[in-house]
Amino acid sequence: MSKFIGVLTSGGDCPGLNAAIRGLVRAGQNQYDMQFVGFLDGFRGMAQDRTLELNRKTLSGILVDGGTILGTSRDTPARTREMTDEIVATYNRHHLDALVCLGGDGTHKNAMRLKEAGLNVVTMPKTIDNDIACTDVTFGFNTALGIATEAIDRLHSTATSHHRVMVVEIMGNSAGWLTLGAGIAGGADVILLPEIPYDVNMISAAIKRRARAGKRFSIVAVAEGAITKEDAKVVAELKKQLAATEGEQERDQLEEKIRRLEGARVGHSVKLTQEIEEITGQESRLTILGHLQRGGTPSSFDRLLATRLGTACARMIHEEKFGNMVAVKGQEIVPVAIEEVANTTNRVPVDHAWVETARLVGTSFGDQ
Repeated sequence: MSKFIGVLTSGGDCPGLNAAIRGLVRAGQNQYDMQFVGFLDGFRGMAQDRTLELNRKTLSGILVDGGTILGTSRDTPARTREMTDEIVATYNRHHLDALVCLGGDGTHKNAMRLKEAGLNVVTMPKTIDNDIACTDVTFGFNTALGIATEAIDRLHSTATSHHRVMVVEIMGNSAGWLTLGAGIAGGADVILLPEIPYDVNMISAAIKRRARAGKRFSIVAVAEGAITKEDAKVVAELKKQLAATEGEQERDQLEEKIRRLEGARVGHSVKLTQEIEEITGQESRLTILGHLQRGGTPSSFDRLLATRLGTACARMIHEEKFGNMVAVKGQEIVPVAIEEVANTTNRVPVDHAWVETARLVGTSFGDQ
């Protein structure tokens, strides 16, 4: 008998979402006699039962398109029982056999909530940050890496012509994979990551050393979630207080303080750029790439990866391996329990091979 499958995309958009939807639906229809309904604008759209039929017509030409034909939102059933109940009702109303959720960290938390509510859920890992646990890589990362690297390449021209320090802010709230990869590939002289707290004086010292060696420009690649050593110490102390605090109001206040110091902070890179200019005496300019990194045509790598994950997802549903994320392990695609993925972040290890490679070519991380 035919299986009826719901599909939604949630969280931030990224290249490869359409390719993954196409791979899932085409494999499911061609090989496993499945029928698909898409829910518009993520979990919000499913709660409101807003749908798009997924068939050959709606899939036509989407392989090379960025974004998602289903739309997306950041609404989260993990925080409201009411939305969870509405999603469950929609699931039952359409007589679904499974729900496929394509998304990142927040999506997996929501998927775990729906799994606990009794739904057959399967997920696919998407994010340009490459920070989803239990998978070697996420689709969207390769495309964004190419965009960020090209941006650094282009900034070299202005940096050399005007003898400037060019600071480029790259996405990465709690994990620095994108900044690290683009920084190495683009030849950045300084790379700043959330995982390696920095000292602006050490950054400036590295830039001054380059100037004394006759290098009249520098490139600084900074993740939006990079943190100073001073702030990192404060965060560590706040987390100790949080672990020892039982009162709900006090915990909320501590968590808010931690959030203000960790992750993306408005004006952080502006302040950093001003400090570098003041300490080094070199003209410094900031470029914030922002959402440019998430848009546009997906790379061939991401199209291939997303298609593989989509087809593997269809097979996993056929085999009734519910409650899992479709993960990449080496050359294999395997199921991993959603519980192992949710509430965990794949951060850059401070001794990772990429970090060692950068240090060996003389890149500063602002920590020594």
